[in-house]
Amino acid sequence: MEKQAFIASLTAGGCAGMCVDLALFPLDTMKTRLQSQQGFYKAGGFRGIYAGVPSAAIGSFPNAAAFFVTYDCTKSLLGRGQDAARMAPVNHMLAASLGEVVACLIRVPTEVVKQRTQASPSSTTYQMLLATLREEGVRGLYRGYRSTVLREIPFSLVQFPLWEHLKTLWSERQGHALYSWQAAVCGALA
Repeated sequence: MEKQAFIASLTAGGCAGMCVDLALFPLDTMKTRLQSQQGFYKAGGFRGIYAGVPSAAIGSFPNAAAFFVTYDCTKSLLGRGQDAARMAPVNHMLAASLGEVVACLIRVPTEVVKQRTQASPSSTTYQMLLATLREEGVRGLYRGYRSTVLREIPFSLVQFPLWEHLKTLWSERQGHALYSWQAAVCGALA
């Protein structure tokens, strides 16, 4: 992978991930509180709807960047050779799966702290991080890592080959590479 492509993947992936995570954060907080064992209102109700946002803001850029850098690097390594076109969907599936494994190394600790802060809005993100480390150690930050990876991979197995296929079809139809907004439309459809 070229340096310019690496930087583009890192920057675009990170920015996209951060924008989505921050825009949808209030909905995520409500979902977390609805699922809380203590009930929606005792978990904070509509108060402190941005509780835990620092964790999401800090983790979201590197999480998405790690995914897309891993995805693009793996895709370029697997995409070499004479069978590249025939194997493209499988290569995209493998690249997306590896991207999820790597991204979850960042995503899971971020999610653990964020969700615990959402369910306990009287605590700050920093306090929740320290409490988790004190009570459970680093392992506590990775609680649910395997299940998160197992949840994410099936989506990626479908989404990324479909995204790549839609981009290829559109690009061939118009006779040139897609603009960023067109690739985003393909991603939204996928």
